[in-house]
Amino acid sequence: MQPEPSAAPRHRTVEAPAGRLHLVEQGSGPLVLLVHGFPESWYSWRHQLPALASAGYRAVAIDVRGYGRSSKPAETDAYRMLDLVADNVAVVRALGEESAVIVGHDWGSNIASASALLHPEVFTAVALLSVPYAPPGGPRPTDVFGRIGGPEQEFYVSYFQEPGRAEAEIEPDVRGWLAGFYAALSADTMPAPNEPDPHFVARGGGRLRDRFPTKALPAWLSEDDLDVYAGEFERTGTTGALNRYRTMDRDWEDLAPYRGAPIQQPSLFIGGALDASTTWMSDAIDAYPTTLPGLAASHLLDGCGHWIQQERPDEVNRLLTDWLATLQG
Repeated sequence: MQPEPSAAPRHRTVEAPAGRLHLVEQGSGPLVLLVHGFPESWYSWRHQLPALASAGYRAVAIDVRGYGRSSKPAETDAYRMLDLVADNVAVVRALGEESAVIVGHDWGSNIASASALLHPEVFTAVALLSVPYAPPGGPRPTDVFGRIGGPEQEFYVSYFQEPGRAEAEIEPDVRGWLAGFYAALSADTMPAPNEPDPHFVARGGGRLRDRFPTKALPAWLSEDDLDVYAGEFERTGTTGALNRYRTMDRDWEDLAPYRGAPIQQPSLFIGGALDASTTWMSDAIDAYPTTLPGLAASHLLDGCGHWIQQERPDEVNRLLTDWLATLQG
């Protein structure tokens, strides 16, 4: 028997350690919490909300603290991973639930994996999109990123970590910057292998946007979609979103007790074959038998870039709903 067509998505805010968190929910049934990455919002799950609702789930997409209509604490330290995990637990409780399946993309993948690692009693399964799971540990992140790129260019994470620097590039033209950033990591518009890599800036005053494509939007992104994203960041600024990059060393310290820890719950990974996140972190994917012992499957979608649930919504929806069905027995 097929579920009844789902009702329209509902916007609401709930109390959380961040102050308040804005979320959009659709459907009823077991709770599936959707966590976005940078530079996005709940809207990046617009294709998944109705699909999950139609499959019999209560799908909830949040604006992560610092984004959209959620609270934006002023202190950089307020964006540490432990606080984002606490927000996710608070959302589950505020919705009257005891547990949820958590799904994350990009930074949301890291947030989802940390949530599952720290609170397995709440997050009973985890699906990770684009960014593979790598257990806590290893060298200090800032030291690692500082060595990437060499004398001529600087890695984008190091660029984002300096307060105010990326804001000065992005905020005078939020819409144009977002269009270029989305295009740079999309399969149909990303630079060719022989062109300058958009994950780096030239040292000595370079900008990320100097390496962005400028001719066309990727096929998955309409002008109206871009207006939604740009409108949110034009209203809120980008500091809250960028602060996630500025707390990585603090996360490394906070999560030290979990060094090397696997995630035991049922899990799923979906990545894009053309996404730098999956090629750079291929060793993490190879380690899944150890780090994700409950992994059902690891999918790399051919010809797909970074914005996976928007570039390939039908395929991602099918993989998610098929996996979720196995969790229901």
